[in-house]
Amino acid sequence: MTDSPTTDSAASGGGGRSGASLAREIGVIGLLWASMGSIIGSGWLFGAQKGLINAGPAAILSWCIGGACILVLALVHAELGAMYPLSGGSARFPHYAFGGVAGAGFGWFSWLQAVTVAPIEVSAMILYLTHYDFASGWLRQDQTLTHTGLAVAIVLMAIMCVVNYLGVRILAFTNSALTWWKVIVPVFTVVIVVLFSKSGLHTSNFHAADGFDPGGVKGILVAIPAAGIIFSYLGFEQADQLAGESKNPKRDIPLAVIGSIVLGLIIYIGLQIAFLLALPPSVIGDTWSTMSKPYFGSFDGPWAQVASGVGLGWLASVLYLDAVVSPAGTGLIYTAAGSRVSYGLARNNYFHSVFASLTRARVPWFGVLISFIAGCVCFLPFPSWQSLVGLITSASVLMYAGAPLSFGAFRRRLPDAERPFRLPLGEVFAPLAFVVSTWIILWTGWETQWKLGILIVLGSLLIFNREMDREHMNWRAASWLPVYLIGIGVITYFSTFGGDGASSHQMGVWPSLGLTAVLALVVYYWAVAVALPRHVIERMIEDVVVPEEEDLAVPAGH
Repeated sequence: MTDSPTTDSAASGGGGRSGASLAREIGVIGLLWASMGSIIGSGWLFGAQKGLINAGPAAILSWCIGGACILVLALVHAELGAMYPLSGGSARFPHYAFGGVAGAGFGWFSWLQAVTVAPIEVSAMILYLTHYDFASGWLRQDQTLTHTGLAVAIVLMAIMCVVNYLGVRILAFTNSALTWWKVIVPVFTVVIVVLFSKSGLHTSNFHAADGFDPGGVKGILVAIPAAGIIFSYLGFEQADQLAGESKNPKRDIPLAVIGSIVLGLIIYIGLQIAFLLALPPSVIGDTWSTMSKPYFGSFDGPWAQVASGVGLGWLASVLYLDAVVSPAGTGLIYTAAGSRVSYGLARNNYFHSVFASLTRARVPWFGVLISFIAGCVCFLPFPSWQSLVGLITSASVLMYAGAPLSFGAFRRRLPDAERPFRLPLGEVFAPLAFVVSTWIILWTGWETQWKLGILIVLGSLLIFNREMDREHMNWRAASWLPVYLIGIGVITYFSTFGGDGASSHQMGVWPSLGLTAVLALVVYYWAVAVALPRHVIERMIEDVVVPEEEDLAVPAGH
């Protein structure tokens, strides 16, 4: 493997090497498992229960709609990732299509998502571990960490960072081993509960309590973000984030991105149906929304409680163990993602060049360090910390919205560029993907969006304070961005998703969806029309992609 420098000017520091490239050592299974390791995390242990609380048995439809939405976005990412296999790719595509203003915004949300998921998963590990006596003193009554719990959390974060620091080959091997476990356990759980439940399966549950769909269409859609369905599907883009370290990105990235969503969709729908059928009718109560109170009063885990309730106590023990392993695997891969996103943003001059410094194992060491520090900050017992982190994670779909816009811009500006995976009907799927991502933002509600506004302002103050190439900071190419952000906020406030009990929220479900779709389509075609000129896009991409391809060339037989 050669060591010729790239054209990116990054200062070295901390023993790292700037300008060197990441090592291409991950195959298709490693990429697929990187995405699957993110998709199958702590979410599956709670998603089925939360789905029933929010939408009743119609949560099955919520999982299908959520999976279809993410699949549309994944198809767009597959073409982009194979076309330009850049580390931290999903955070960088808007930069090349629309310049620094738009790129900085989407890059900021990508980084926030990546660095906050790991501490969320570590916190979940500790919460599950408190089921055992040895960990009972790690949390207070309000579920904030004690001094001992904080020390354990820091140690767990440090372990994840050390594994990342050792190199991508060790990371891929460790994550692959964990992901095999993480995929097998939920599949195994569905099969065992359906075939060996001692109390039998209860098909009457489909119409128990207040019916199949007590909340109607609104309930089904609100459950997609509220029940953690979108959170559970997040992670397919991890194959894109590691594209700069793929052996054969043009073939493997589309397979990994699309394959992870299809597998995740099958697993999650199976889990929801199995959970519903195994649930004892006697514990459901009069309404699905209050179903959790008498039966799921503790944080021990709904799946483990159901397993115990149907006479499968040994399975409950396995699930308690998985409740530690699954979050650990997801936290591990997101620690890697955070450092790769910051590496990519540094190469685009959004972050300081030190984030592009690499170790001898070609790991972005400073990004790993900052991910560790950010995770430790999240562990501090701030008021409403969990709601803030949950907000950042749920709102990461805003990052996904940059991909279909970039897709459309590249299709128009670079029609003859090589596309190893060319999405059929891309001219239809790209605007549809942008509409879908905007709908998901709508469904999160006003309480989420006004806080997102604060984060947007914070990111602007941090990123735009840096001196950047004036040609890259193209305001015309990003003229649609403030209109989009303000527009979706206004629509949400006055929509049925604006909040309960507010007289100003008057639009029904279908008018809300229709107006949001119109806004998204107007912004999509506006953005494509004002994207950067062809020669600027080609020069910006060539400055990064061509040197990386030369540096990352893998000798035959590697």
